[in-house]
Amino acid sequence: MSGYTVGKVARTKPRRHQVRCVFRRESGSLTLDVPTSETSRWRAVARVLRSPMDALSCALLPASCTLCGSPLPQLSHVPICALCWSEFPLETGNACARCGDTLENPASAASPASTLCRFCRLASPPFVRAVSYGVYQGRMKAAIHALKYDRLHPAARALGRMLAQAIAQLAGEAPAEMLVVPVPLHRSKFADRGFNQARALAEQALGFLRKSHPDWRLTLASSTLMRLRATGSQAGLSPRERRLNVRGAFTVCDAQAVRLRHILLIDDIFTTGATARAAALTLARAGAASVWVATLSRARRESDHRRQPAEKPEENPGLSTHRINQEVEHAINFSSHGQPPF
Repeated sequence: MSGYTVGKVARTKPRRHQVRCVFRRESGSLTLDVPTSETSRWRAVARVLRSPMDALSCALLPASCTLCGSPLPQLSHVPICALCWSEFPLETGNACARCGDTLENPASAASPASTLCRFCRLASPPFVRAVSYGVYQGRMKAAIHALKYDRLHPAARALGRMLAQAIAQLAGEAPAEMLVVPVPLHRSKFADRGFNQARALAEQALGFLRKSHPDWRLTLASSTLMRLRATGSQAGLSPRERRLNVRGAFTVCDAQAVRLRHILLIDDIFTTGATARAAALTLARAGAASVWVATLSRARRESDHRRQPAEKPEENPGLSTHRINQEVEHAINFSSHGQPPF
């Protein structure tokens, strides 16, 4: 065997990819932790295996969409179909730089006043800016009603994601550290409903924002603001009636906790801004450095004008300004004597 060198050939076993099955509660389906190159193949297999199970489950346990009534194609802990989720009306168009309401005329960079709506020009709100995700109508309105009145608690997660997108509009403009304060319910309404929808939405939204904006220090402070008295439903009231309805409704539990702090006020619906103004003014009077507002949805203000033709601007704008400011001030100065403690 001279002239030849005999060497050992190294034999290597083919490397097998490690596959791990993970059950995720959020999605309710089987996901596979596989290398990126094989992800699409395993997803296709999972879909094929899942389809017969979904069909069998829906046949044995049929369910309908809470919003449209159509049969659900698969089991879900949130009985709302994908089509309804896609039909939520978004907030678009020219908006007031303070309250976010729709502007009658396009804003002009040469005229700062044109970026504000008539109400904000008459009486500047006690908050810096208010943002919303969508319009309070159609599927959005139905979903909020299902959460609040039908106690569809699982819907809070998807709605909280939408609220997080609204809050994200303030990133880079709002302070880097804020207290997140949900608008509170009175104890009687809380006992009847069993939960505060504003707090539920805030908790879910913060969970998403911790991932999308990890450097934004947002701390939930749900016991900061208290509702002193039960207020009637705001539905069907004119703007002036709404302001009177929330007169003397709020107080701050611990003024030192909000002193020189920046506040993010959270609620489910922004209609005329009466509740946001009253709550923000209460926080400002307690020493808050600034107050910002974020809501899941916004009602169109012009609908109030159609229902209340008497709510037209007066000939003397000064009287309108004085009246609005006086009513907002009363939201703080109104005596709570005789009101039961919270």
